[in-house]
Amino acid sequence: MMIFTLVACSNGNNTTNDISQPQTSNTTEADKNLVRVASDGAQVQTLDPTKASRVLENGTKINMHFGDVIIPGTLNDSITAQDLISKLPYTVHVNRYSHDFCGVMDDPLEFNEEDVHYGWLNGDIDFATDADYFTILFEDEGKKSEQYGYQVNIGKIDSELSVISQLTGSYDVLIELAD
Repeated sequence: MMIFTLVACSNGNNTTNDISQPQTSNTTEADKNLVRVASDGAQVQTLDPTKASRVLENGTKINMHFGDVIIPGTLNDSITAQDLISKLPYTVHVNRYSHDFCGVMDDPLEFNEEDVHYGWLNGDIDFATDADYFTILFEDEGKKSEQYGYQVNIGKIDSELSVISQLTGSYDVLIELAD
């Protein structure tokens, strides 16, 4: 038996209309011990599909500068997010792909194994542990995203998803604490 894992910067439909409580994936009890997905334990909003799916009650506010466009975000309290915060201001070169902006960080971020999962929610800011990718994901959450492993969620964007999804090309993104 061979198992393949796809990870790359490259190219779920919930019917409720409010903020749902922490989610679990549709896996068997045995599978839950093997595979975590982005929605596991997440608080998710489904009322407004133009906004990030993940809800963070608290966190550290940041701004990400894509040229003249500023994308505000919130970083969570994970060890990975805290490591990034300790490096701010930080610049990472990112490229646009079909569902994200992604770039390789100069130095890896710390992470706890229990935070590693497959997939993402639209609007997530993630760190991919296998290649030191900093990613901002804006499309294809759910089953399609779950083919990508080694993800650690570190936050979410606070603007409408269209602000980032309409950008094209490559950027040297400055990430800094918001005022």
